[in-house]
Amino acid sequence: MPSTQSRYHEVYARWKSDPEGFWREAAQEIDWFRPADKVFDPQAGAYGRWFEGALCNTCYNAVDRHAQTRGDQPAIIYDSPVTNAKRSISYAELKDEVSALAAVLHDMGVEKGDRVIIYMPMIPEAAFAMLACARIGAIHSVVFGGFAAKELATRIDDAKPKVILSASCGIEGSKVVAYKPLLDEAIQLAATKPDACLIYQRQQLECSRVEGRDLDWAQEVANARAAGKHADCVPVAATDPLYVLYTSGTTGKPKGVVRDNGGYMVALKWTMSNFYGVKPGEVFWAASDVGWVVGHSYIVYGPLLHGCTAILYEGKPVGTPDAGAYWRVISDHKVVTLFTAPTAFRAIKKEDPNADLLKKYDLSHFRALFLAGERADPDTVRWAENILDVPVIDHWWQTETGWPVAGNPLGLGALPVKHGSPTVAMPGYALDVLDEGGKSVGPGAMGTIAIRLPLPPGCLPTLWQADERFKDSYLTTYPGYYNTSDAGYIDEDGYVWVMGRTDDIINVAGHRLSTGGMEEVLASHPAVAECAVIGVKDALKGEVPCGFVVLKSGVQQTSDEVEKELVGLVREKIGPVAAFKLAITVPRLPKTRSGKILRGTMKKIADGDEWNMPATIDDPAILEEISDVLKSRGVAG
Repeated sequence: MPSTQSRYHEVYARWKSDPEGFWREAAQEIDWFRPADKVFDPQAGAYGRWFEGALCNTCYNAVDRHAQTRGDQPAIIYDSPVTNAKRSISYAELKDEVSALAAVLHDMGVEKGDRVIIYMPMIPEAAFAMLACARIGAIHSVVFGGFAAKELATRIDDAKPKVILSASCGIEGSKVVAYKPLLDEAIQLAATKPDACLIYQRQQLECSRVEGRDLDWAQEVANARAAGKHADCVPVAATDPLYVLYTSGTTGKPKGVVRDNGGYMVALKWTMSNFYGVKPGEVFWAASDVGWVVGHSYIVYGPLLHGCTAILYEGKPVGTPDAGAYWRVISDHKVVTLFTAPTAFRAIKKEDPNADLLKKYDLSHFRALFLAGERADPDTVRWAENILDVPVIDHWWQTETGWPVAGNPLGLGALPVKHGSPTVAMPGYALDVLDEGGKSVGPGAMGTIAIRLPLPPGCLPTLWQADERFKDSYLTTYPGYYNTSDAGYIDEDGYVWVMGRTDDIINVAGHRLSTGGMEEVLASHPAVAECAVIGVKDALKGEVPCGFVVLKSGVQQTSDEVEKELVGLVREKIGPVAAFKLAITVPRLPKTRSGKILRGTMKKIADGDEWNMPATIDDPAILEEISDVLKSRGVAG
C-alpha cells in the first residue's frame, strides 16, 4: 500500500543504508557541551553505545536553551479538574523553579550519579523534580504515586536513593490518597534508608514529618531563593544514566530500565516533528502519568526538548467532571495533538456514545490523536475517527524502548491506515518475526516480534545494576536480536500487527502489570495451596486480571471469604492500579505432565476464543471444569 504523500519509505531507506549518518544528522538538533567521538561504538555495553565521548545535559536542552529564545512561552500548563486549579509556567519560570530545586537537592547532599526516587502526584513539582535531577546529573527514578508501600520498598532497595521526593497526597478522581503513610511504611520495610526526604505539602491533606529526615519542600525552595542559590547544569556523558524506570519483572523483582542522556534526547527530538508532526511552540498533550514511560518521554522530556508547551493533567477521561473532560482541556489550551491510551477512549465512548459533550467545545485547532499503551481495538479507533474527524494513529512501543517502535509517521506524511495495526517500523528499528527456533517467518505468519541489534538511540542500554539479567531477559533467547516478548506478524505491505504478550505481563488500562507478581500475593494467603492469574479481555480496560486459586485441604473459611480477602490483599500489596476484582476458587489447575500451568489455554477459554486441547495436558477433564466455573461467574466461556 504505497503512499505518494509520505516520505516514510525514503527516510527509512536512508536510515537503513547509513544508520550512523542518519543519527549524526538527527543529533544536530541537540546542544552538546562536547560532540561525540563516535556516533556508535559497537564494542561498548551489551550491544554497543550511542554518542560515545559526548558531553551534554538534558535539562539544559529541555529548559535553559528555550528560556533564552522563548522565555515567555508556556512550557508546562497544569490543569487539575480534581482541585479546580490551573497554572501556566513559562520556560523562564521553569528554569527558575528547576534551578532553585536543584540547589536544594545539592544542599541535601545529592551529587552527580546519585539516585533520587520521586513518588509524586500529577503536579508541576513532579516535573520540576525530574528536571532538577537531570540538571545536576543525579539519576531519578519515578515511582507511580498509587503504588503500595511494598512495591515502593523494593524500588528503594534496588535504586538505593540518597533522597526521596514526595508529597502529602495524590488525588484519584474524588478520592484523596495519603502518600506520606505509604512512604513512611516503605522506608520502614526497605533495607536501604534514604538520607532525607523532601515533602511537598498539598492543601488537600496536611501530613506530619519525621524529625531529622523530612524537610518541607516549599520552605527549602524559598530558603534557597532567599539565599540566591541556583544550581547550574552539570555536564554528563551522553552514555550516563538520566533515569531508572521500574517495570514489572516476571520473577516479582522489578526490572530497572536504564535510560541514557544523549541517545534519548536525539530520539525524542526526532519523533516530535517526524513522527507526531508537532512544531515548536505548539501545545502537545500526553494524557498519562509521570510514573509511566509515556509521562517521562512525552509529558516532560520530548515536548520540552522540542520547545513545545506540554500539558500536565491531573484528572480522568470521565468523572472529572464528565466524559467531556478531554474535549474541555483540548479546547481551553488549544492542544494540537493528544496522546493517550485506548482505555481512555473506551471510557469516554461508554459514558457518551454519541459524543454529545464534544459539541460544547471548539476543537478547530486539534489535528491528531495518538493511541498507545495497549492494543487499540478497531471499534474504538473507528469511533474516535468518526467523532473527531482527524487522523487517529495507533502506535506501539515499550517502557524499554522509550519511544515508538512502530507507528504511522504523521510528520513524514501519514500512510494508509489498517485498523488493528500500528502501521510500520520507525527508522532505527529493523523488525523480524521469529519462530521458536529463532528463524524468520514469512509475511502473515505469527511469531515473536524481535528487533535486530543494535537497538537505536534512546532504548535501554541495560537494566540497573543487572547487566546479566538484561542479557538473559532480552538478548539471549534470539541471538542478535532484542526480544520484545510481544507476539504478532508482519503483513505483505510491511505493516506490523501486535497481537499480545508472549509472557505473563498483562495490560490493565495501559499499565503493564505482572501476573507473576499477583500470583506471589495470592500464594501468600494461608488458605491458598496454588494459584494462577491470567488477563481476561475487558471492554473498558483492555484486560483485567482473574485469579484462580486452589485452597488447602482442611481450610475452615468458605471460598467466598477467602476470595474477598484475596481481592483486598492484592489491592493492599500492589495497589488499586491492578484492578484485581475476581478471584475464583477451583478444585485444581490444568497442567502439563511436567507440571506447567496452562495459563494460555485458560485465557483462551475465559476470552471465548477458539482453543485446542494441548498435547501435553495431564488431565483433559480439568479444562471442562475451568470452563464451567468461568461460565458460572459470568466470564465468557
